[in-house]
Amino acid sequence: MKCVPGQWVVGENFFGRRAELESLETLVRDGNHVLLTGQRRMGKTSIARELGRRLEQDNWTCVFTDLEGATRAEDAIANIEVAAGPVLSSAPRGAKASRAFDWLRERVSKAGGVAFNKPDAGNWRRRGDGAIRACTAHERRVLLVADELPILLTHMLRDDDGARQVDEFLSWMRGALQTVEGDSPVLIVSGSIGLEPLAKRLRLSDRINHLRSFRLESWDRNTAVECFKKLAINEPLQFEDGVADAVYDKLGLGIPQHVQLFFDHLRRRSHMRQTGPVMKDDVDAVYRDELLGPYHLVHYETRLRDALYDESYDIAMEILSKTANEGVFTDDARHDLERLWTPKIEDAPIRIADTLDVLEHDGYLEFHADGRRFRSRLLRDWWKKNVRGHRAPRVASARRTPR
Repeated sequence: MKCVPGQWVVGENFFGRRAELESLETLVRDGNHVLLTGQRRMGKTSIARELGRRLEQDNWTCVFTDLEGATRAEDAIANIEVAAGPVLSSAPRGAKASRAFDWLRERVSKAGGVAFNKPDAGNWRRRGDGAIRACTAHERRVLLVADELPILLTHMLRDDDGARQVDEFLSWMRGALQTVEGDSPVLIVSGSIGLEPLAKRLRLSDRINHLRSFRLESWDRNTAVECFKKLAINEPLQFEDGVADAVYDKLGLGIPQHVQLFFDHLRRRSHMRQTGPVMKDDVDAVYRDELLGPYHLVHYETRLRDALYDESYDIAMEILSKTANEGVFTDDARHDLERLWTPKIEDAPIRIADTLDVLEHDGYLEFHADGRRFRSRLLRDWWKKNVRGHRAPRVASARRTPR
């Protein structure tokens, strides 16, 4: 088992998710479309990739597409077409359609992405329907994984008619999967921001009610410690007794990527110093000097810019900064925030409630009897050290989040 922090893993490097993988496989084999959720770095992409790898050994075809770089429905459909190349190329069609697909594949391989011209923009539904039908007619059953779909939708929302575009795309996706005959492709949707809070905010929850929610939770202490020990065997490295438990205590939450990241820094420290076994004091030093550095967790802030923008983003930053500094975000703090923002935006209490929903769904905060607290000790300490102070509310902004 190799230490590969920041990358998705399959095969012998896939660890600690046997029960979840079996449950997810059962859902998919039964034909359920799945919304795969969970906090960042929890391993959503890895479990989807590993499931696809295993299903392909049993006469399935896995089509995996990353939609993070797409900004419009046309881009998303083109990415799906390219990812489904073997499926589409085997589907019966005329010479004209075959030439069109060959052109698209060549264009993407040269440019590294897809940019539709205006003549292409109006027929994305027809192309999407064709891709779904080709998957249905394929000789193997197809698993279609659409990673980072919520990021695509937030890109759409930045247009003046973004809410309409999101409604149109989600409605098409739901209808296309429900109207085909036979064994339609099974869809897994995943992303580093939550689709459910986004749909709720736009009052489009019914557009995703065909998706079965499947949430990946953090590892417990035993699983995180076992992962750490397996990584050490592969090096091999010598560790003082209790180092793996000390790592878990520092993290405060068993996020798989954070366990690997911690191990990686301890490994580097050991190789550079060459002073014998890794000690508990090394855990404290690596946590303080490396993991709390300014860049390791900056994606938590940048992903908030994707999930929320304009006033909602500023509200989220204020909530997280106050929670990091004071340890808890209480009801009194929430009422103070409402009083602060009410003169600035007309729907301040609703906006704050929506923002808290996102912060809880995406794993930043969790509810306790006395208020909301950070789920991860690492994220709390990092936020307190690197994101200083509350963000001042903006009186006006160029465009509001559609509601």
